[in-house]
Amino acid sequence: MTEYRIERLGHMGDGIAPGPFFAPRTLPGEVITATAQGQQLDDIRIVTPSPDRVAPPCRHYKGCGGCQLQHASDAFVAGWKQQVVIDALAAQGLQTAFRPILTSPPNARRRATLSVRRTKKGTLAGFHGRASGTIVEIPGCHLLDPALIDALPLASALAQAGASRKGEMDVTLTLARGGLDVVVKGGKPADAALRMALAGLAEQFHLSRLTWEEEVIALRAPPTIQFGSAQVSPPPGAFLQATPQGEAALLAAVTGITTGARRIVDLFAGCGTFALPLASSAEVHAVEGDRAMTGALDKGWRQADGLKKVTTEARDLFRRPLLADELRQYDAAVIDPPRAGAEAQTAELAKARIPVIAFVSCNPVTFARDAKTLCDAGYTLDHIQVVDQFRWSTHIELVAAFRLGA
Repeated sequence: MTEYRIERLGHMGDGIAPGPFFAPRTLPGEVITATAQGQQLDDIRIVTPSPDRVAPPCRHYKGCGGCQLQHASDAFVAGWKQQVVIDALAAQGLQTAFRPILTSPPNARRRATLSVRRTKKGTLAGFHGRASGTIVEIPGCHLLDPALIDALPLASALAQAGASRKGEMDVTLTLARGGLDVVVKGGKPADAALRMALAGLAEQFHLSRLTWEEEVIALRAPPTIQFGSAQVSPPPGAFLQATPQGEAALLAAVTGITTGARRIVDLFAGCGTFALPLASSAEVHAVEGDRAMTGALDKGWRQADGLKKVTTEARDLFRRPLLADELRQYDAAVIDPPRAGAEAQTAELAKARIPVIAFVSCNPVTFARDAKTLCDAGYTLDHIQVVDQFRWSTHIELVAAFRLGA
C-alpha cells in the first residue's frame, strides 16, 4: 500500500493524486493509502478525511453506480460544480457573474432507466455498479421519486415476461399524469403471446402507456406533462427534464432573461419545456429535429387556453441551422442543445445579432466554446445560473444570459 494525497476532482468525480492517479469517492486534501492498478487506485483507505466528507445517505451507495458524490457535502458539490463552469469559461478567456446554484431535493427524479435481466432464480432490476456490468438492486434509492421505486416490481415483471436469457433490457420509467409511461428496449421480439402478457401488465400496474421496442403495446390513458398552462403528451422516449424542480429552475432563469420580448425563437425546443410557458406573454417559434416532438408541442398549444401564437418547425439544427436572415425577425432566442453544443447554430445567432439570448446547456465545455463565439460577436455574458437537478452526480446544467452590446 502506498500513500497518496488527493489534489482535486476530475470531471468524472474521481479524486486525482499526482501521477496522475485516479481514486473514486475521495475528496481534495484527503490523504489515502491505496494500490495502483495502472492509473487507477484500488483498496482505498482514508487516512486523513476531508472536512467536506459526509456519510452517504443511501445504503446502496457503495455498490451502486447511479451516484458519484454522495460522500461529499452539499456545499462542496455546489462549489465544485460551479467551479467546473468557471474553469471551462476561463479556458476560453471568459468570466461572468454567477447566481446561487439551485439543487433539486432527494427523491425527486421523475424519470429513470433501469437495467433489468433474468437470472436462474428470478430477475434483477436496478442500476449498474460503478464501472461494472453487475446490476445493483435499489429498493432504498434516495435519488428516485418514490413512485419510481414502487415500480421496481413492474420492471422485474417485464423482464420475466420478455427478457432473453442472455441479454439485459433497459426499462425507462417516466412519471406522467395518467400513470407511468414505460419504454422497454432490448427485449424479445413481441409475438402475439408476449403482446397479450404485456397488455396484462399494463392493466395490472395501471400504466398510462407501455412501449416495447418502439411499438406501443398498451395505451390506457395519454401520458401528459404540464408545460405552463398546456398539457403535452410526449412521444415515447422523448426528452424530459429530470426533476420538476430542475425544470422550474431552468424555466425561471429563461423567463427572467427573455422578459419583455414579443417574438421568441426556441431552438432545440423538444416538446415545449420553454416554448409553451413563454407563450403566455410572447409569440414563439419552436424548432426541433424530431417531428413527433414538434407534433406533440403543437397539439398541446392548440388545446391550451390563453396562449399567444406558437409555430413549430421540424428541422435538424446541426445540419440545417436557422440562418441569420431567418433569425433577425426575433427579439429574443432560447437555445437548449444536447451535450455536443450548437456550434453551427451559435455562429448564425452571432450573425443575426438578436438582442437577448437565453442559452441552456448540459455541458460546460461545449457551452464555453459557443459562448466565446457570441462574445467575439459583441455579446456580453451577463450572468450564469447553475442548476443541479442530477443531485450527487457529476452532471452540470446551466442557463446563461447573453445581451448584445450590454
